[in-house]
Amino acid sequence: MFPLSTDEWLAIELSLRVAFWSVWFSLPFALFFAWLLARRNFFGKTLVDGLIHLPLVLPPVVIGYILLVMLGRKGLIGEWLYEALGVSVAFKWEGAAIASAVMGFPLMVRAIRLSLETVDQGLEKAARTLRAGPIRVFLTITLPLISPGILTGVVLGFARSLGEFGATITFVSNIPGETRTLPLALYTFTQVPGGDAMAMRLTVIAVVLALLSLFISEFLARRIRTRLGG
Repeated sequence: MFPLSTDEWLAIELSLRVAFWSVWFSLPFALFFAWLLARRNFFGKTLVDGLIHLPLVLPPVVIGYILLVMLGRKGLIGEWLYEALGVSVAFKWEGAAIASAVMGFPLMVRAIRLSLETVDQGLEKAARTLRAGPIRVFLTITLPLISPGILTGVVLGFARSLGEFGATITFVSNIPGETRTLPLALYTFTQVPGGDAMAMRLTVIAVVLALLSLFISEFLARRIRTRLGG
């Protein structure tokens, strides 16, 4: 069953790179929108909530096509990026990271929002009475208390990125060594003669990576809860 071929190693390495950058790219935005939805009431809140969760209910191919229309070389935003800054993300691994970030974003927001809603706001109010500013309260009280939720969101986003297929193949295609992540490589190997062994190896690796992510998440969450007093 082993050793792995060069194409398989490239797909695994690319998947891990895409998943890593997709999480770190979307985490600050996930924190902001989770806080906004959990702590603020404003006109259009339901619409914002719905737009954030659209990737969960729309076919991934639709999300990929929207990204292509918006960020493609001739897209609404992509054309300006290319002409003004010389930046192009379509059909590159950076585009795969963006597609994965969009698909995993709702999971991150939901996990962090649920954690925020369980925080005792009395602790934050007490800190404000001691003249702590909003930023200091968030960094020293709120952020540590919601760290298990953040960790859960990060792991969910990472795992979702590892398994992303539809939006990725639509937005950045299936280019070996550039955008062919693990799911795309698995699909490719199932379509070629003699590719069954490689497909099986990648299936096993995908399962192992997913279980490893969940194990690490649970281990770190328990450590954090212990430090926070259970």
